[in-house]
Amino acid sequence: MKNTLILSLLASCASFAEPLYISSYANGIYLAEFDSKLGKLSEPKLAIDCEGPSFLALNPTKPVIHCVAKKNEICSFSIGKDHSLSLLGTASSNGNDPCHLTLDHSGMSLAFANYGGGSFGTLSLDESGKPLKITSYEQMSGTGPNSIRQEAPHAHGVYFDQSNQHLFIPDLGIDKVLVRKFDPKSGQLSPAQDLSLVPGSGPRHMAFSPDEKNAYVINELNNTVTVAKYDKASAALTTIQEVSTLPDESIKSSSTAEIEVHPNGKFVYGSNRGHDSIVVFQRNETDGTLQLVQHAPCGGKTPRHFKIHRSGKWLLCAHLNSNSLTVLRLDPESGKLGEPSSTVSVPMPNCILFR
Repeated sequence: MKNTLILSLLASCASFAEPLYISSYANGIYLAEFDSKLGKLSEPKLAIDCEGPSFLALNPTKPVIHCVAKKNEICSFSIGKDHSLSLLGTASSNGNDPCHLTLDHSGMSLAFANYGGGSFGTLSLDESGKPLKITSYEQMSGTGPNSIRQEAPHAHGVYFDQSNQHLFIPDLGIDKVLVRKFDPKSGQLSPAQDLSLVPGSGPRHMAFSPDEKNAYVINELNNTVTVAKYDKASAALTTIQEVSTLPDESIKSSSTAEIEVHPNGKFVYGSNRGHDSIVVFQRNETDGTLQLVQHAPCGGKTPRHFKIHRSGKWLLCAHLNSNSLTVLRLDPESGKLGEPSSTVSVPMPNCILFR
């Protein structure tokens, strides 16, 4: 009985802290600890200097973090046992303003998107995770009806499907989700069936449901989410619904940023910059359509990025213009978010990555 009590007390005191990396436009990549039991963040410390890092991605097979950065670079950092970062190497993205990247399932191929000019491609990695050379590259052309933001193509994201055989690229400038076949052995891309969206919508990021029946595309310029049916066999996307991310259509000074599906597949979340909120939708698990649940205050200004913790009980939000990172409690049963809490300071945070 005594031993059982001691074990119980030890378990209650056990650390639930895990490393969290935050990229900062100001001066590099920060490291903090997140206590997933209490929903608390430690004070972030600079892990490594890096000029203008943006989106971060964790290699699925190696202790390596990859990021896109200024000077049109793709950077790879090895992760030490103490969670410290060391530069492995860099490579050119062969285009302006790289804004997003992801890894294929093998961890040997990296896909990237260049916002400036609208190009994307794949890059090979060596056994350590160091970038080698571009293996496939495509420059898009065209414009959209928004003469200020859609004067040229603007590739804004890259996403592999679960089969690791297709790559999806939302392009804000030409209102399309580009679809490419992917050869995991060579890293080569080849054309497939693209999805055209509402003119002027400006697709930014996307997320698949866990069952991969649906893809959800968040559109930056018209503040909407496009719901698409996904055919795994052909990789074809078919639009079935479009919903607003804002509570009032008259709100003009806002634009969307990130989108994520809850790990349980029942809810979809999107961030509104300007309105400074997280929109919550309930997902119909049969047809994938969305129904509004909540517009929750995000706890800061300009929620450029957020991540849902793997437990499904917390949402962490990075606020670019209030230099802060905030934790919101999440109820996995209702999908609703609680009041913002455990806010810490980070200069110009733009991406969050759990280890």
